[in-house]
Amino acid sequence: MNYAKIKVIVTGVTGMVGEGVMHECLLSPHVEEVLVISRRPTGKTDPKLKEIILQDFYSPAALEEKVQGYDACYFCLGVTSIGKNEAEYTHLTYDLTLGFAKAIEKHNPDMTFVYVSGKGTDSSEKGSLMWARVKGKTENDLMKLNFKAVFAFRPSMLHPTPGLQHTLSFYKYINWMYPFLRKFAPQMVCTLRELGQSMIAVTLKGYDKSVIEVADIVHLSKVLPK
Repeated sequence: MNYAKIKVIVTGVTGMVGEGVMHECLLSPHVEEVLVISRRPTGKTDPKLKEIILQDFYSPAALEEKVQGYDACYFCLGVTSIGKNEAEYTHLTYDLTLGFAKAIEKHNPDMTFVYVSGKGTDSSEKGSLMWARVKGKTENDLMKLNFKAVFAFRPSMLHPTPGLQHTLSFYKYINWMYPFLRKFAPQMVCTLRELGQSMIAVTLKGYDKSVIEVADIVHLSKVLPK
């Protein structure tokens, strides 16, 4: 089956997840253009790649006329909750994400918006874990926006893509665990490559769930012809 090629926006590309997703989009035959929105240049060149530097993600209004006509936004920007109180983490997670999404939504009502959340996120917004409540509220309120579709991806441990620049340093100490987890706890691990490929798949084919767990990521990564 032939699919129309898509134009995508990717954020967070100076982090491990965003860089990996961008990498898969640049490789994919199903993606014709990748617009990176970042606080600093990627340093990469590719015929598919365009970049917009946005120093302040809390003021995305300047983007609005530059982001028309895109099929998907893969929002991979995020911070750790370690060392932050709930108000700080809410501002850095909920406020930033919703503000950016609303600015993009104005000119792309037919867009698929993908938010990288995390395994254990609390959709009830009432649990004991602060980060899980904040991410749960972020997921829930994104899904109230007028996009064509919104998906919350909840990866757990990610197996890095070899050769990428922004792989977190601690992965070199835990990568040995990957084959064992893949075999004995497959609900806990997927590859960064599978994450990127599954985002492209939900954009092109949709999915019957809006919350995408690890098993869904692995499944979706296989549905498109390579």
